[in-house]
Amino acid sequence: MDARECIRSRTSVRSFRPDDITDDVIDDILSAAVQAPNAGNIQEWRFVVVRKPGNRKRLAQAAFEQKLISDAPVVVVVCADLGEIGSAYGERGELLFSVQDAAAAAQSLMLAAWDTGIGSCWVGSFDEKAVRDILVLPGRVRPMVIIPLGYPASKPKKPARKSMEEVVRREFY
Repeated sequence: MDARECIRSRTSVRSFRPDDITDDVIDDILSAAVQAPNAGNIQEWRFVVVRKPGNRKRLAQAAFEQKLISDAPVVVVVCADLGEIGSAYGERGELLFSVQDAAAAAQSLMLAAWDTGIGSCWVGSFDEKAVRDILVLPGRVRPMVIIPLGYPASKPKKPARKSMEEVVRREFY
């Protein structure tokens, strides 16, 4: 798919078919995620792939009962190693660059998934400590976003976006 078409057509999918996603397809999607831009090429992102139904259910509970997480055949939790980015950039790295880098990787992951016919949804509302405990995350690795993945059960309607006039400022100071 053309990159612009992929960006424009991607939308959140919250209902998935039960079809499995092969490891090869997941690896291909993750290989796109690790191409994302990141501060100083530190690449502090970490990806936890969750397939086991019990663990997906626990993640759904930690995400305030968001059932789409347990319904998806695969869930990827995008994390950031705060120690690694902090060593290079201190507090700004831990508080800002880690979030930016994880977001860029998550966006690349979701676009690669969409290009493969796999839907996803950005889930940022969750109990961070519960997710850390479920995934047994080491040290200073912080979960940033939960991304359920699956083949869409139906074609979701893309919500309207604000006009360019509403969001773009073109004057200089």
